[in-house]
Amino acid sequence: MNSTAPTYTRTAIALHWLMALLVIGTFLLGLYMTELPNSPTKLRTYNWHKWAGGTFLALAIVRAAWRIVHAPPAAPALPAWQMRLASAVHGLMYLMFFVVPLIGWAYSSSLGYPLVWFGVLPLPDFMPVDRDMAKLIKPWHESAAWFLAGLVMLHVSGALKHHFVDRDAVLRRMAPWVR
Repeated sequence: MNSTAPTYTRTAIALHWLMALLVIGTFLLGLYMTELPNSPTKLRTYNWHKWAGGTFLALAIVRAAWRIVHAPPAAPALPAWQMRLASAVHGLMYLMFFVVPLIGWAYSSSLGYPLVWFGVLPLPDFMPVDRDMAKLIKPWHESAAWFLAGLVMLHVSGALKHHFVDRDAVLRRMAPWVR
């Protein structure tokens, strides 16, 4: 069921843009931190990355719950292939919103490095300490993050195509300040 409103709710828009900033920032931080030499800075940066991942997971839960309860605005009339592609990309992004941070949490737990959210709230270990398992999990976290980055790029490309080429209302539904 779709809403008759021309745009998403303010809450949906805020969650969308907050998560967009967080996913890009967390991804870039992940790229940066892996290149650092072993040092207190690297340790601190890994903690920031884990805090961002935990925050992202919490926001993903809120966003998914909000989306279940609040219908999106009606989609503009688009060719069927574009609707299928958009639906597939959105569905995969929502899936990866959970998969990427959960795999990261499993990786950190299996290394024996607990997640203490913002240095204050200790979260339960997702897995028992098993460094051999950590070696298996690490590439899954990296690959999943790259896959999510690719999906985000497809999503952004589609939104920009609709705004600048098709000149339709697709982008304005999530960014009503854009005219």
